Amino acid sequence: MAKDPLAEAGLHFDELNKLRVLEPEVGQKTAELKDECKEFVDKIGQFQKIVGGLIELVDELAKEAETEKMMAIGARNLLKSVAKQREAQQQQLQALIVEKKMQLERYRIEYEALSKVEAEQNEFIDQFILQK
Repeated sequence: MAKDPLAEAGLHFDELNKLRVLEPEVGQKTAELKDECKEFVDKIGQFQKIVGGLIELVDELAKEAETEKMMAIGARNLLKSVAKQREAQQQQLQALIVEKKMQLERYRIEYEALSKVEAEQNEFIDQFILQK
């Protein structure tokens, strides 16, 4: 077997009879590697798009959760303030009841005193009429 003088010099012919520096086998493997790299880059791009969409979705859900959390905190605070207002109102009403009971007791005592005075005056009038 005679060695090709061009092959010894590192020059080769491809299937289109073009002169190449690389061996045809190495050139084919390089092209395959290039295609695989392109597919890999495309898949990475798709993966980044999917991950980007997922991140956006998670961010939206986080914002919604934060909004709901703030609404719940507001509702809880409102409920606490309403409870405190009712408690204060109840205390005011109880104080008013005590005050009205005391006023009723004063009126009852005054009524009894006035009834006694009326009875005394009626007795005095009756005695005065009988003396005449």
